[in-house]
Amino acid sequence: MAIQWFPGHMHSTRKAIGERIKDIDVVIELLDARLPGSSRNPLLAELTGHKPSVKVLNKQDVADPARTPLWLDWYNAQEGIRAIGLDASEPAPARRLIDACHALAPQRGGMAKPMRVLICGIPNVGKSTLINTLSKKSQAKTGDEAGITKLEQRITLADDFYLWDTPGMLWPRITIPQSGYKLAASGAVGKNAYDEEEVALELLAYLKQPYAPLLEARYKLGLSPAAIDALREEELLEAIARKRGAVMSGGRVNLQKAAELVMTDLRSAVLGRITLETPAEFEAWCTESEALEAERSAKKAAREARKGGRKRSGAPAGGADSEAGEES
Repeated sequence: MAIQWFPGHMHSTRKAIGERIKDIDVVIELLDARLPGSSRNPLLAELTGHKPSVKVLNKQDVADPARTPLWLDWYNAQEGIRAIGLDASEPAPARRLIDACHALAPQRGGMAKPMRVLICGIPNVGKSTLINTLSKKSQAKTGDEAGITKLEQRITLADDFYLWDTPGMLWPRITIPQSGYKLAASGAVGKNAYDEEEVALELLAYLKQPYAPLLEARYKLGLSPAAIDALREEELLEAIARKRGAVMSGGRVNLQKAAELVMTDLRSAVLGRITLETPAEFEAWCTESEALEAERSAKKAAREARKGGRKRSGAPAGGADSEAGEES
């Protein structure tokens, strides 16, 4: 199932960013340190691509400490980007962010040329919590739910440093299936846009190899890492359901409840410090997605060419060469 979620207020956010960006010096994009590639919004890259960018890998305290440096290096190798790791509850992150912005736009600063910064990111990435920490007051609503912030707001961090907060925004079409599942598992997607059991199965399919010891430590399955890895994800979810008491009358397991338990454990970091992708994995998914998109585009172009040919020749739309059953 393809996971997509782009409610109405995100259209407004897209328009607001497009209008605001011409007056912005630096863009801060908050990323989820547990999925630093999948939480990067390609639509934001289109809207703000010509502006220098600070990529903040937020929630690094719950991400895999061995994988976060790989992602920081990956982003810092890209032109016009500075990447830092951060925990939104860090007592004094403002200085680090201000310094990173000034490093990218050294010509800005002082009352004559105040620094103008846009902060953006996907839903539920911790942006509002970070803003409240930066400004030392509760200026932004927070909550463990996607789509809390719905209005743009300006926040003054210093006399010469203005920060524009924008609502969390995804993009109209998620073309990388793996990213869609990881975004849903992390809580970035509204609950009505996906099936919890399907997402939990995809999550376990990924976790059971690199993080089998964490699964054993949490769910007390009594299995070695190799044995956990050998299980099909359906078998693994059923085993977790039985261990956590997600059992209905007659001894039937409640896979829906078990799926919710697994995702809650991931989001709350009860499972441990986990990162759901490496740079190499994400690049491979991007390459695969681009190839599939190119194939779809070629098929669409071929269909349009055939339709155009029939119109010019006056042939009926149906017939032996009808496209019925072709892949869309």
